[in-house]
Amino acid sequence: MIFDRFFRDLKSKSHTPRFGALDILQYIGPGLLVTVGFIDPGNWASNLAAGAGFGYSLLWMVSLSTLMLIVLQHNVAHLGIATGLCLSEAATIHLKPVYSKLVLFSAILASVSTSLAEILGAAIALNMLFSVPMKIGAILVVAFVLIMLFTNSYRMIEKWIIGFVSIIGLSFIYELTLVNIDWGAAAKGWCVPAFPNHSMLIIMSVLGAVVMPHNLFLHSEIIQSRQWNLKDEKVIRKQLDYEFFDTLFSMLIGWGINSAMILLAATTFFKSGQSVSELSQAKSLLTPMLGQSASFVFALALLFSGIASSITSGFAGGSIFAGLYGEPFDMKDNHSRTGVAISLIVALLVIFFISNPFSGLIISQMILGVQLPVTIFLQIRLTSSVKVMGKYANKRRTKVLLYLIAGIVTILNVAFFIQTIFC
Repeated sequence: MIFDRFFRDLKSKSHTPRFGALDILQYIGPGLLVTVGFIDPGNWASNLAAGAGFGYSLLWMVSLSTLMLIVLQHNVAHLGIATGLCLSEAATIHLKPVYSKLVLFSAILASVSTSLAEILGAAIALNMLFSVPMKIGAILVVAFVLIMLFTNSYRMIEKWIIGFVSIIGLSFIYELTLVNIDWGAAAKGWCVPAFPNHSMLIIMSVLGAVVMPHNLFLHSEIIQSRQWNLKDEKVIRKQLDYEFFDTLFSMLIGWGINSAMILLAATTFFKSGQSVSELSQAKSLLTPMLGQSASFVFALALLFSGIASSITSGFAGGSIFAGLYGEPFDMKDNHSRTGVAISLIVALLVIFFISNPFSGLIISQMILGVQLPVTIFLQIRLTSSVKVMGKYANKRRTKVLLYLIAGIVTILNVAFFIQTIFC
C-alpha cells in the first residue's frame, strides 16, 4: 500500500536517516495549512447539523473522511517532493496545453468558490461578535488576508496559521469542558457506521467535502518549503518519510476539531431537540445553554477559521495560476500575485450579489463538487506515471486504493450536487 515503503524503511538505517524529535518538528507545518481546509466554515455547518440532528451516531464520518484525506494528501505531497513540481506545474508540463488549461481554469474557479465560503464564514463571525454588516465584514476579511499574503513570507504565514489552528482547537477544548459527553456512545459513533433516517444528505455533505480541490494543489506546493536537494536520494527519502508524520499529525488535529464540533452539537442541541441549519443560529442557541462566554468563544473560533482558510485558499489560487505558466508559487512574482487576487477579489465581488449567505455556501459547495473529481483523477494520473514520478510512481496496490477513494468521493459529491439541485 501507499505506506509500505515508509514502514519498511523505518527498519533499515541504510535507507532512512535516523529520526530525531527535533528533526521531525522541523517538518511540521505544511500539513497544518492543509488542515485548515478540513476545518473551514463549510465543515462547521455540516458538523453542527450532524451533531444537532443525529447526536453521536455520525461521528464515524469524521474517522472515515480523515483516513481518506490522509491517503490523498500524502500522495499529492509525494508529487511535490519527488518531482519538485506542484500539481499545477506538473499538469502544465505533462498534459497537452488544451487539457491542462481546461483543468487549471476549472481549478481556479474552485479556488474562487472556496474563497467565497471562507470569506463568508469569517464575515458571519464578525457579524456575530461585533454586529458588522456582512458585506463590510467580507471587505475587512479580504483586506486583512491580502495584507497577510502580500507582506509575509511563507514561513511567517505558516506560523500564523499554526497559531490560528491552535486557537480554534483550544476554543473547542474549552467548549467541551462545559458539557457532559457520553464517551462510550462517542467511541461507538467514531467506529461503527450508522445511517439514521434522513441522514444521507448530511453524510454526503461531510464525506463528499472531505477533499477540497485547492488543498490538493496547495499541499503539493507548500511541501517543497522543506526541500533542500532533489539530487540527493537520501534527502528525498528523508522528506518522504517525515512528510508522513506531518500529514498524519495535522490530519489527526483536524479529526479532533471536527469531532469536537459534532460532540458539542450532540450534547447541546440534539439533547434539547433543537436543529441547527446556520452558523449564526448555533451561537444564539449556545448562549442560553452554556452562557455568553461559550457563544463568544464559538464565534471567535469561527472568525479564526474563516481567516485562516481564506489565507490558504488565496495561497492555492496563486499556486494554480502560476502553474499555468509553468512557474512555482512566489509572492514576489506577478503571476502568483494575480492568482491570489483573482481567488479573493472575485469571491468578494460575488458576495456583493448574494442576498442569502447560506445560499452562497451551498452554491460554492456545488461548484467544488463538480470540479473535485477532475483534480483527484489528475493527481492519480500524474503520481502513477513513471515518466513524471520515476521510481516513486504509485504501485498497483496504491493505485487501487486511490481509485477506490476517488470513486467514493466523486459519487458522494455528485449525489450531493443532484440532491441539492433537484430535492
